[in-house]
Amino acid sequence: MRIPVDIVLHKQSKAMELAYEDGARYVLPYEFLRVLSPSAEVQGHSPDEAVLQVGKRDVTVVGVEPVGTYALRLVFSDGHDSGFYEWDYFVELGENQDRYWQEYLAKLDAVGASRDPEDPRNEPFKPKPQKACGR
Repeated sequence: MRIPVDIVLHKQSKAMELAYEDGARYVLPYEFLRVLSPSAEVQGHSPDEAVLQVGKRDVTVVGVEPVGTYALRLVFSDGHDSGFYEWDYFVELGENQDRYWQEYLAKLDAVGASRDPEDPRNEPFKPKPQKACGR
């Protein structure tokens, strides 16, 4: 397990920078972290249950909380806060950032969705409000 020796949140560029003892450094945009959240809400319990995240271009990180000694919980401006980003997951994201980003963009393109929050093409992909149980 590689644990970063420094973590910086860059508000202006909307990115998290992680630095490691071996000199490795990853700059992970907030949008990238949000759309690849390790939460079951995003990843599902299997690949066929994954939920494509749309309209997240402007999302920011508004909170960071430690989870034991093995992870961070990121709180995003859109209210998402259920993913535990384990240290090894940050390394995986950093080492595969270009590939994962291109795969994400290809998925958006394939279904006609967008990164832009106000794009009407995203409507079919937004979560539907839960109905109250009429009791």
